[in-house]
Amino acid sequence: MDNNVKILLFEDNPGDAGLIEDVLEEFADFRYELINVETLNEGLSLLKESSFDVILSDLGLPDSDGIDTFLEIHARNSRVPIIILTGMNDERIGIDAVKKGAQDYLVKGQVDGRLLKRSVQYSIERKKAEERVKNLASVVESSNDAIITKSLDGIITSWNQGAEQIYGYSAEEILGKSSAILIPQDLGKETIKLAEMIIQGENIRQYQTSRLRKDGKIIDISMTLSPIFGTSGKLTAISVIARDITESKKAEEKLQKSEERYRIVTEQTGQLIYEYDIEENKIYWAGAIEKVTGYTQEELLNTGIELWVNNVHPKDQKKVWSQKIKDCGQKVKSTENKRNFHLEYCFRRKDGDYIYIEDHGVYLQKGNYLTNKVLGIMKDITERKKAESFLKKIEEARKKEIHHRIKNNLQVISSLLDLQAEKFVHNDIYDTSKILAAFKDSQNRVISMALIHEELYGSKEVSTLNFAAYLRKLTDELFKCYNVGNSETDMLLEIEENIFFDMDIAVPLGMIVNELVSNSLKHAFPGDITGEIQIKLSRERNGNSENGEIEGKIEEGRGIDYVLTVSDNGVGIPDSVSLEDSDTLGIQLVTILVDQLEGRLELSRDSGTEFVIEFTVAENSKKF
Repeated sequence: MDNNVKILLFEDNPGDAGLIEDVLEEFADFRYELINVETLNEGLSLLKESSFDVILSDLGLPDSDGIDTFLEIHARNSRVPIIILTGMNDERIGIDAVKKGAQDYLVKGQVDGRLLKRSVQYSIERKKAEERVKNLASVVESSNDAIITKSLDGIITSWNQGAEQIYGYSAEEILGKSSAILIPQDLGKETIKLAEMIIQGENIRQYQTSRLRKDGKIIDISMTLSPIFGTSGKLTAISVIARDITESKKAEEKLQKSEERYRIVTEQTGQLIYEYDIEENKIYWAGAIEKVTGYTQEELLNTGIELWVNNVHPKDQKKVWSQKIKDCGQKVKSTENKRNFHLEYCFRRKDGDYIYIEDHGVYLQKGNYLTNKVLGIMKDITERKKAESFLKKIEEARKKEIHHRIKNNLQVISSLLDLQAEKFVHNDIYDTSKILAAFKDSQNRVISMALIHEELYGSKEVSTLNFAAYLRKLTDELFKCYNVGNSETDMLLEIEENIFFDMDIAVPLGMIVNELVSNSLKHAFPGDITGEIQIKLSRERNGNSENGEIEGKIEEGRGIDYVLTVSDNGVGIPDSVSLEDSDTLGIQLVTILVDQLEGRLELSRDSGTEFVIEFTVAENSKKF
């Protein structure tokens, strides 16, 4: 948080107020201003005069008590996040307050600096997110477009005012009903086809069709369909954004009727216009013919479709041939859109070079029948296609990278929590201290992954991170977590500089270090024993390096060999603990993660505890 955070504290106990102030002063890594009031009325008066970013409130004040304290503050300041401070026996009231709108609750006497700092920061960010959601909901509700959500079996589950204006149904009339009520009878199977396309992963944008209003009138609409995924990533519903284009379609048809034979394309537009007579098999050209095709107007004079189609790239010939003639002479229904077509294909110019052509055409219509004539406009879109292809590759790579990172890390977190839960599933009696310790271990594992993202996005690289810098931050966090920052336990890091790993290596390796260092901090130095924890990470070298170059390639194409050593000079791990058959989750995780890295793990008990992990990183998984 870059701005100064204004905090209003409702607390009449000077000791508790002083404790909050001391904790913030020690642990807050952001600028803040703390103001303490002792009564509800005093605080409410101050809130009228000044704005605050977050409120910390005790529930027991001289002029108010219990949940009513929170309700009074929240009723008058609903846009300010509120964190409830409860006593040891009032935790139930704190939970109730959260249900009624509080952002969080903290139990006095159990509040540490990190917890309070995180609660303040997260409460502010959550409140901002809630406001953004409300604003988005307001935009949806006020949109003139119909914005509808329907389940995969076609049941309408959301309906905005724009939908009510376009279709004539109120939300009360339509919610819970099948979307088939909006479909004209002759388009009954269209909804099923469109839903199947979405399920198959296809994009449907600006699809023009017809729909049925409540008053029985058929209207023309343009709609975009998008998938809606649940938290598990599974497709759960379909979003439909529709716009009434009835009047614009009428205007378009009037314009086409008045200009069907009127050619106004000039050389400067870079386009060419054509009229194709199917019965006579002749094409008449005008506009930028030579600029686009390389042929002169005389060379194309009175040519047939064969010359053109033969110059179309073989992969596109069937599409172009069928589209040009397949619908001519057919009867057109009022709800069909067979008159217009749009094609993009590769065309070979006279000089042999291929270009991309965009071909917009319209079948001339007489009454309810299409005639045997086509009027169209073409233009060279080669540069645009190159740009689109380039941007598409960039976007696909970006999406794949984001999906890969998020999916993998969330799966790791889920699996870790499953493993942790299995430790307690068969227990009839739960030890609170063990459960809290398990939660802390899980929290540290998540932090180890979060620090990877923090280091990654703070660097100039987009896919690799400096592992030495990451390990320094990780060990600092672990020392803070286990409250050994001021003890005599030392951390010694011997990490070779300029070692960079991608996410597939960094995540499991970071978690290995997290588990082994946490184990040392918890068990290696009981009582007042002091000592040293050491982490070493280096490349294995063959011979002497020249000019600082790495000679770690053991075999051509194999990659670089690394050795990670985590050790302490503490009391040591009991002989009863083995790597192959450990009943501790930490050791099990380390073994699994080393296997994931296809590495080798050794445990030495000669002097304290020493874990040695050897692994190889492929060329595309690291950077120097």
